[in-house]
Amino acid sequence: MGENRPFDVLNGALNKPVIIRLKGGTELRGTMTAYDVHMNIVLQEAEQLENGEVKRKLGTMLVRGDSIVFFSPS
Repeated sequence: MGENRPFDVLNGALNKPVIIRLKGGTELRGTMTAYDVHMNIVLQEAEQLENGEVKRKLGTMLVRGDSIVFFSPS
């Protein structure tokens, strides 16, 4: 049996690199260090991506769960 519940995926991605796409198309990459029941996510060493390339380094940030449309452990 694999991970199939959303919080199993989030828990498995703790302290690992992830890619997140937000409403509006912005893509972020960073190390996920925390999350909560609303799927708010804390990223360390976050970077904004454009066409797969780093556009801007953002550092530590909180990503609101209601703005996330795609989440993937990378």
